[in-house]
Amino acid sequence: MIQNLLIDLGGVIMDIRRTDCVKAFKELGFDSVDRYLNDFSQTGPFELLEEGRIGPDEFRRSLRSLMPEEVTDAQIDEAFEKFLVGIPVGRLHELRQLRSMGLGLYLLSNTNPIMWNGKIKSEFAKEGRRCEDYFDGILTSFEAGVQKPEPAIFKMARDRFNLDPATTLFIDDSQANLDAAEALGFRTLLAVPGKEFGKLVEKKLQ
Repeated sequence: MIQNLLIDLGGVIMDIRRTDCVKAFKELGFDSVDRYLNDFSQTGPFELLEEGRIGPDEFRRSLRSLMPEEVTDAQIDEAFEKFLVGIPVGRLHELRQLRSMGLGLYLLSNTNPIMWNGKIKSEFAKEGRRCEDYFDGILTSFEAGVQKPEPAIFKMARDRFNLDPATTLFIDDSQANLDAAEALGFRTLLAVPGKEFGKLVEKKLQ
C-alpha cells in the first residue's frame, strides 16, 4: 500500500521550458549557455548553485566571466527563471486533494536559491498559501548539497522524513532519477508530458 508520495517539482508540478531560458541568456550575450543547461541536469556554475556549493552572488559573478560584464544581477536572475513556466492552479488543487486522502506528501527537487526564493515561491502563493503548506516535508538539492540521481539525496529524504521506500511512491519526469530511487527500494512513477500527475497517482492507487 502506498502511504507517501515523494514528488519532483520541475516537469511534474511546475511546467518548465529550457529553450526559453537558453534564449534569454543568449540575448544577454551568453552564447555558450547550451553547454551548461539541459532538461534534467546542469553543469558549471549552474550545477554548483544547485548543489549549494556556491551562493547566488558567486553564481552571478561566475556567469559574468562568460558574458558581457555590464549584465546586471536582475537580468541574470530574470533570464535564469525563464526556465520555469509556472504551476497551473489545478495542480495545487491536486496536491491538496492527495493530502486529503491521508497520503504523506514530500517534495524532492533539484533547484537553486534564486528560483526557490523567486518564481517558485510566487507560483505556490497563487492560492494565498506557501510552498510549505502543500507538503509534509521539503528537500532541495541546494540544501542537501547533492542532486538527483545521486543515491545520497534519496537516502537523505528517506531518513529525514522517516520514509519506508516500499510504501513510498517517487514521481519524477527523469527515468535516470526513477532508476536511482528504485535501486533503493522506492516505488516509482514516470510523469508523462500531457498527463496530470494527480490523475496518474490516483490510477496507481486503485
